[in-house]
Amino acid sequence: MNKNILNMAEMDRRALLKAAGMGALALTGAGIASTANATPEGAAAYLGKITGGASGMANSPKVTINLPEIAENGATVPLTVSVDSPMTAGDHVKHIHIVAEGNPSPEVISFNLTPSNGKAEVATRMRLGKTQNVVAAAVMSDGSVHTNLKSVKVTIGGCGG
Repeated sequence: MNKNILNMAEMDRRALLKAAGMGALALTGAGIASTANATPEGAAAYLGKITGGASGMANSPKVTINLPEIAENGATVPLTVSVDSPMTAGDHVKHIHIVAEGNPSPEVISFNLTPSNGKAEVATRMRLGKTQNVVAAAVMSDGSVHTNLKSVKVTIGGCGG
């Protein structure tokens, strides 16, 4: 009799684990299905939100984006952003925000700077899901915002994309 009770307990445990696994799989699938790509409008709205709606200078010569024109591997695209600023206590870059217009979510990364940085330049690698525009926004100490945009063609295995 004890053996029958043990077999029933094992079956119940297995059924429970199977159900839990199926539930986790369903949640993962729902999460993947609900990811929507960012749009230029969504990226602009996100930038407006994180910059406090400050109006700024688009295509500012103060902001330089260094990205490859063609990225053969969208999983690791090198990015450098520099901002022409004296980086003094009275005039410096407070934040540099990077936004991608075609990724599942527009926000890529935000950097916080102080005059102690000495130079307003940041570098990272980012993932780009497809050919798209990348926007860099520099929020200055006076509240103004300077942005610039660069288009990147993401190829798939070097065969176009």
